[in-house]
Amino acid sequence: MIVGQQKPFSEIKGMLKGYKKVLIAGCGTCVTVTFGGGRKETTILATSLRIAAHAEKSELEIREDVVPRQCEARFLERLKDNIKWAEAVLSLACGVGVQTLAETYPRIRVLPGLNTSFIGRHFEGGIFQEYCGACGDCILAKTTGICPIVRCAKSLLNGPCGGSQGGKCEVSKDTDCAWQLIYDRLKELNLLDRWEIWPPKDWSTSWHGGPRKLVKEIGEA
Repeated sequence: MIVGQQKPFSEIKGMLKGYKKVLIAGCGTCVTVTFGGGRKETTILATSLRIAAHAEKSELEIREDVVPRQCEARFLERLKDNIKWAEAVLSLACGVGVQTLAETYPRIRVLPGLNTSFIGRHFEGGIFQEYCGACGDCILAKTTGICPIVRCAKSLLNGPCGGSQGGKCEVSKDTDCAWQLIYDRLKELNLLDRWEIWPPKDWSTSWHGGPRKLVKEIGEA
C-alpha cells in the first residue's frame, strides 16, 4: 500500500492562511490504513483547525468529506458541491490523489495535507515498512521475494557491503541486512546454486525516462 503521514499542524495552518472556506477531503483506502487521511483523521484535523481559528479569532469555515479513492476521478464527483463552495481544498490523500483532484477540478487550489512516504507493508502494532521501490523491473524471483532495491540501504545487487555485521545493516542495528535475508532464504530453499552476478541495473524502467504509463485495453484482465 502507499504509506503517507500527515504534515505538521503548523505547516497545514500556514498553507491555509488567507482562505476562509476550506474543504478537507479524506481518502478511504491506503492512507486510511496508515492513519493519515481516513474519516477519523479528517474529522480530527477539521476540529483542530476550527479550534485554532476560534482561538485566533480568524474567519475559517471548514467542510469535510471522504471518498473511497482520490486517485480515481470517478470517485471525486461527489465532492463537486463542496468544491463549488470552497476557496481551497486540503487533500488528505497520497501525492497521486492530490494531483488527480487538482486535474479534476483545475479551477480551485488543491493543497497536500500528507507527505507521501513509500510503498510498504503493514505489520501489527501500527508499524509500516517500505518494501517496494516501484522500479519497473521486478527481480524478486531471483532474490526469493526479498527486494534489495529498497530493503538494502545502498540498493546493492550483488551481495552485502562491508558494513553488514551479524546479519544487521550498518545503518541501524534494528535493520536486517537484506542480503543476509536473501542468502538465508536461498539456503533454506536449497537454491544457493542459483546465486549469480548481475550487471548494473537498467534504471530506464524506473524514473529515468520520465513519468511512466500503463495502457490496457478496456475489459482486459
